Amino acid sequence: MTARRLPRAALIRAAIGIAISVAAGALALRSSDPERVAAVLGDATSPWVAVMVGWNVLDVLLRARRWQRLLGPVVAVPYRATAGYLLIGYLANNLLPARLGELVRSHLLGDREGVSRTTVFGTVVVERVIDTTTVVAIGAGSLALLSVTGVFGDSVRVGLALVGLLVAGLAVALAAHRLPGLRTILDGLARWPRLHDLVLRLRAGLAVAGRPRTLAEATGLTVAAWGASVLAFAAAGAAVGGPLSLSQAGFVAATVALATAVPSGPAYLGTFELAATTAGVAIGLPAERAFALGLLVHRWDRRRHLHWREPSPWRRPGERIGDLVGTPARNDGVGSDGAGRSGVTG
Repeated sequence: MTARRLPRAALIRAAIGIAISVAAGALALRSSDPERVAAVLGDATSPWVAVMVGWNVLDVLLRARRWQRLLGPVVAVPYRATAGYLLIGYLANNLLPARLGELVRSHLLGDREGVSRTTVFGTVVVERVIDTTTVVAIGAGSLALLSVTGVFGDSVRVGLALVGLLVAGLAVALAAHRLPGLRTILDGLARWPRLHDLVLRLRAGLAVAGRPRTLAEATGLTVAAWGASVLAFAAAGAAVGGPLSLSQAGFVAATVALATAVPSGPAYLGTFELAATTAGVAIGLPAERAFALGLLVHRWDRRRHLHWREPSPWRRPGERIGDLVGTPARNDGVGSDGAGRSGVTG
């Protein structure tokens, strides 16, 4: 069997992402003493580490429930299976650059559940918009409470502008059939049936944002998940001897989340640690403790995605994670039945 060659564009994106991670990691290492960081990690308080792990697990469980709620109008997926698809996507983010795990989980769920993969990806886009809005709100609130200025304030302003664009784009996508100009464009796409079909399938996924109850449930679960994430950072700070207030933990969590939103190398290596170190120093933590905090959270954040061995409804007998991550799409945006079923109309 001949190995498939990756497209040049994918190789370029991967190279850029890895370069960003290497540069960020080098900057993080330059700001602290590795020996002191190792000493801080060696003295980490085990009970607080256990508390951090517990909040991390709750974070993932809440995010799985959120995705299940967003998928509800499209396809009914059991909670355990939804959590499995989500964890596989997270694991793929650990193996692939540029957050390609979002595409992997969309492809896998669509393939297994018999629904359009493009429609599933539409629900992931809605999830990302809600996530980004919540993170920017946490960052803005933390900045106001902590009176942190400089580049962090600029980052939040950029984040607010990005949220405005994302929300506006989502609103336009939902109302495209009612806007004369966009309706004309959609009708014009009918000359290219495959592209027209792809757009309609994507809009079917985005349309879940137009359901008030679904959107309210997803927003509430997002706030709860990020609350768990903030508490995980607070517990990690206590573990490494740098106790954080809730506003400080929220600031570090939001900074890390915004930094890792930038496509980088696999598992956000380097960018995660640099963001945690920079944010920690900004609120008064010694660089070594801030770096240790970032390493501790990142280590457990990655490990929670690696325990995927038991048979399950979303794994076929004898199938390995590498097979799933490398599975090619069979058709353009359609599920395993070829029909791209969806409970949401375009």
